[in-house]
Amino acid sequence: VVKFRRTGESSRSDEDGISGEHEVQIEGVRTELEPVELGDGAAVPKEFANPTDDTFMVEDAVEAIGFGKFQWKLSVITGLAWANAMEMMILSILAPQLHCEWRLPSWQVALLTSVVFVGMMSSSTLWGNISDQYGRKTGLKISVLWTLYYGILSGFAPIYSWILVLRGLVGFGIGGVPQSVTLYAEFLPMKARAKCILLIEVFWALGTVFEVLLAVVVMPTLGWRWLLILSALPLLLFAGLCFWLPESARYDVLSGNQEKALATLKRIATENGAPMPLGKLVVSRQEDRGKMRDLFSPHFRWTTLLLWFIWFSNAFSYYGLVLLTTELFQAGDVCSISSRRQEVKAKCSLTCEYLTEEDYTDLLWTTLSEFPGVLVTLWVIDRIGRKKTMALSFLVFSFCSLLLFLCVGRNVLTVLLFIARAFISGGFQAAYVYTPEVYPTATRALGLGTCSGMARVGALITPFIAQVMLESSVYLTLLVYSGCCLLAALASCFLPIETKGRGLQESSHKEWGQEMVGRGSHSPGESQE
Repeated sequence: VVKFRRTGESSRSDEDGISGEHEVQIEGVRTELEPVELGDGAAVPKEFANPTDDTFMVEDAVEAIGFGKFQWKLSVITGLAWANAMEMMILSILAPQLHCEWRLPSWQVALLTSVVFVGMMSSSTLWGNISDQYGRKTGLKISVLWTLYYGILSGFAPIYSWILVLRGLVGFGIGGVPQSVTLYAEFLPMKARAKCILLIEVFWALGTVFEVLLAVVVMPTLGWRWLLILSALPLLLFAGLCFWLPESARYDVLSGNQEKALATLKRIATENGAPMPLGKLVVSRQEDRGKMRDLFSPHFRWTTLLLWFIWFSNAFSYYGLVLLTTELFQAGDVCSISSRRQEVKAKCSLTCEYLTEEDYTDLLWTTLSEFPGVLVTLWVIDRIGRKKTMALSFLVFSFCSLLLFLCVGRNVLTVLLFIARAFISGGFQAAYVYTPEVYPTATRALGLGTCSGMARVGALITPFIAQVMLESSVYLTLLVYSGCCLLAALASCFLPIETKGRGLQESSHKEWGQEMVGRGSHSPGESQE
């Protein structure tokens, strides 16, 4: 006998007058049922997902449908947008080439790098606002097409001022590419989210490796102009495939477009071969999306400020190391740079050195460190949590930076740079996992956009440290990077929210975690009939 009580109106029933208790006699059914226990943070199995609720949320649907064919396709397509790392890696290759070819002083070489980050810094918040107001897909498509257009045009720049403006416009477009992570994260079930966002970062690593290999082939034969044009190929491929991308169902629900969200979820369920949850999709419409004030509400104020510094430190150190690597390889080691600065005090800023085959080889080795960085972060992030993973990455980078003070040979130098880059890239990847998880759907794109904008402030400053300050004191340069990362490690530990094992919050009008712990959780005294 199964006894149940009717406690509310059902969206699937027209019988309004039925109430009270009902009994149903079931013949020949085993009455003893085996209990099913779920560990902390474990997903509810599909056969038990939402068995009696009349309604379900997007979070319920994403968890019930699970990871499948749809997410694999989405991984590849958004990964192509993420391969814009080629446009960033090219800075360390293009700078010494133009320094020699156009006889540029060192401050103009540094400005060529910084102008890209000026564009990214000025546009990151704008792209985040566009993605929160008009949709993730819309913001991502426009930013990628913008980057593609001006990236190709850069190859035709006749003089320094032209390439300065065009690379700045490329940076403006790149500022919106991180929104691919926002779109991607909103389609991922909880247990797969960290791993998948980290694995999509592999496309960043692939982009950097491909850029170095492309430079080895193209630079000696076709020159830097063709390198700029060919570096836009992944974005061109994305532009051709982006018609397949759906809009985020979470965004559609928040903007009140229930039918479109439901159609997207049904499409995912069909492609994955999984059943949809029973009932009616809940719409939690919120008009005031993408508002800066929500990032500084009492629940998110400290999180926002600490994240801004963490992202600043990540980009400051990561891109500083990329630029510093080229300088250190050309000199041989830290002591060679120091002695050379002392011997040639009246050194002309127009003196240049082209990158050699050995420089490209060592650059490739340090670039390959991105892959172990992904693997280490992948292994620890769900074990020790997002906050500790970021702190660990900063501490290891800081330690390796201090070891560079020693007069080590080129081989040891390569190893230290390899380890440092692996961990600082791992810290960057952990930040990309944490940030979309901690902000609600209403401000997720804006939150990621503002953090990305602060990262570009760090990247904007770093050329003047890694290229200009280096000429005065290599030890002071290394000390700046090491100290910054020590402070960022502390900031990571002080973040008030750990997002490991949590779902994504939908509305910014609710307190953090209100929707996250599970809709089935009840207080001891609460009726569960």
